[in-house]
Amino acid sequence: MRVFVILPAAGLGTRMAASQAPSSAPKQFLELGGVPVLIRTLRAFAAVPQVTEIVVAVRACEIDRLTVQVREYGFADKVRVVEGGDHRQQSVANALNAIGCDPDDIVLVHDAVRPLIDAATIERTIRAVEKHDAAIVGLPAVDTIKQVERTADGAIITSTIPREYIVRAQTPQGFRCGLLKRAFAEAAADGFIGTDEASLVERAGAQVAVVQGSAANFKITQPGDLELAEFYLQHQSAAR
Repeated sequence: MRVFVILPAAGLGTRMAASQAPSSAPKQFLELGGVPVLIRTLRAFAAVPQVTEIVVAVRACEIDRLTVQVREYGFADKVRVVEGGDHRQQSVANALNAIGCDPDDIVLVHDAVRPLIDAATIERTIRAVEKHDAAIVGLPAVDTIKQVERTADGAIITSTIPREYIVRAQTPQGFRCGLLKRAFAEAAADGFIGTDEASLVERAGAQVAVVQGSAANFKITQPGDLELAEFYLQHQSAAR
């Protein structure tokens, strides 16, 4: 059994870019502690012995830049760069088509801009997929969750959802390769676009287990997130 990792990194990061100069790099190429965010994410997975190959999907105009960085940081033997799509699902599909995985192999999909993922969580996810065939990292909800109806006057609460029934999905999300390919094929045939890989696998009728995540494994999305990531990074370094 082999473990493949897919990092969709073709996003433009519009929420982050809105606060920066027009010439600023996409968020996955911004520096965190002097190292590009995407390279930090690559480091985390490259350090896990079970990982066979990492496939990164980026926009066509970013392929050369990432290829150079992969060589500079010493990942050339473990990382392949492919062209991403207009949305996440297409980027993951392109990467999935590029890997030669067997049905029982494991594929992990991870947000490229969650650079503080730790090896223990990655390994727990792999073990969960070995047992359940599909698993995602998630955090229990701590706030009260309200379901609402959108109206012309704003949101109106329709019900309160018990927190014990809610988890906040993170990544990596892991699946047996055969299951993930089937879920993607069925979604493509129906023109279905999901919010994440698990939504496609759920739609295909499979159960998905949840692995405990962490607050540090957050997604760098908007202004202020880089500063928060710097804080966590400094805290991790001090704890070593």
